[in-house]
Amino acid sequence: MSLGRLRLPNPILVASGTFGYGQEMAGFVDLARLGGIIPKTITPRPRKGNVPWRTVETASGLLNSIGLDNDGVETFLEKQLPFLAGCGAPVIVSIAGGDADEFVGLARRLEGVPGIAAIELNISCPNVSHGVDLGTDPEICRGVVAGVREVTSLPVIAKLTPNVTDIVAVARGAAEGGADAVTLINTLQGMAVDWRRRRPLLGNVVGGLSGPAIKPVALRCVHQVHRAVGIPIIGVGGIMTIDDCLEFFVAGASAVQIGTASFAEPVVSGRLLDELPVVVAEAGVTSLADLVGSLQVPAAAGSQPPASQEVSQEMVHGD
Repeated sequence: MSLGRLRLPNPILVASGTFGYGQEMAGFVDLARLGGIIPKTITPRPRKGNVPWRTVETASGLLNSIGLDNDGVETFLEKQLPFLAGCGAPVIVSIAGGDADEFVGLARRLEGVPGIAAIELNISCPNVSHGVDLGTDPEICRGVVAGVREVTSLPVIAKLTPNVTDIVAVARGAAEGGADAVTLINTLQGMAVDWRRRRPLLGNVVGGLSGPAIKPVALRCVHQVHRAVGIPIIGVGGIMTIDDCLEFFVAGASAVQIGTASFAEPVVSGRLLDELPVVVAEAGVTSLADLVGSLQVPAAAGSQPPASQEVSQEMVHGD
């Protein structure tokens, strides 16, 4: 299967921040079977991350405020990438910077490095200062993607935040900037409170909500972007079962990422890989592609985007 220029062996990937750098999960999952691995986001320099608490379980979800804790790009290239590159699955490196120049610098540093299949731009992390700023304005998003695209030959994926009024406009900016695909969605901003102590539970006060609680929001975003923009989509947010996967495919995603579910069930990605061909066969179609974007929406529902939101295929997919 393909997402723009990115070729993947199958549509089941594992999400950044929930799979470590692969070594931790190798005892639970046959990494070579995965459609792709997105390791923990890396930044230009090491980051210690936020103060504890960093995670809080909530009803049907998980709040995290890790703060992009990582050892920086050079340590990643020296210590983590060699293992990932030898695991047998495509490696999509997630990068984050404090501004557009840092994103471009990271992409330039990764250009030509063996073992990297694509770059995912984390312009949507709610757990660091200004973490979502670059992903909330369509024009700024377009500029970041265009800057990265200019310095790398690798496929570029923009991971977008749901914490916006109009995610279609931001996705259109990513497409116009030259993104090969978008990942929808990153976490929703939220918080947890200890009312007896009158204190927030997270050290950073606000964190990102993931897990089953956000699946309806993620599905809505995938549906809207698929109908209005036409760029390939990787769906993520609350996927626990094979039916969850199929809901994302029918809504318009061509691939999915498994995130928080890996904490609760480390073998979940392997299980979904086993179940996917069975469910596709039961659906009476010859391939998964026949199901992608097949959601039937009543005309009266008003889900058709206005003409002003339409984007030509040449603009979306042109070089």
